[in-house]
Order: sequence, then C-alpha cells, then structure tokens
Amino acid sequence: MQKRFLKHIRFGYHFENTEEIILRDFLAMERTRLANERTFLSYIRTALFFLTGGLTLLQLRDYTDIRWIGYVAVSVSVVMIVIGTIRYYRLMKRLLAYYRQLSLDKAASKPMDQ
Repeated sequence: MQKRFLKHIRFGYHFENTEEIILRDFLAMERTRLANERTFLSYIRTALFFLTGGLTLLQLRDYTDIRWIGYVAVSVSVVMIVIGTIRYYRLMKRLLAYYRQLSLDKAASKPMDQ
C-alpha cells in the first residue's frame, strides 16, 4: 500500500541521466528543478505568514476598525498559494518537455549502424 502511494508522489528525480544527455546538462536541469521547488516552498511560506497574520487580526476584539486588513491578508494568502502552484507546475511541465526534446534531438543526431 505504501509503495503504491509513494509511486504517485514524486519528490525526487523527474529526470534520468541517460546516455543521450551529457552530465553538465543533466546537472543544470537538476539545479533548475531544485530552484523551482525552493521557489514553490517560498510561496507557501509567504502564504502561511499572510494567513497567520490575517487570522490574528480577525481575532482581535478591541480593534474592529482593522478587521478588513485581516480579510485582505487571508485573501492574499489564498492568491499566493494559487499563483505559486500554477508557476511550479508550469515550469515543471516546461522542464520535462525540454528534457524530452533534448533526448529526441540527441537520439536523432546519432549515426545509424547499417
């Protein structure tokens, strides 16, 4: 059961270092993937800070004049999570497409044995 669950969640490598791609390109793609994950986690961190701040402002009973700031902060946190998720998946999709294209180009440039 656990193996089946972990199979669908890929935290690790999306790329495989095959013969067609040189090590420098592989490492560059891995650095880009890790930077993409770091940026996504930064979006989540920022959204959680906005959510925490917004909920704190909403809980203040004595300062009803600033409750609107709490609602704005909670709304911004939702927007931050949505934007971060969209950007993460768009870049990952572009990286995978680039990797596939790179592999196809390298395979096409190999001389065929006859």
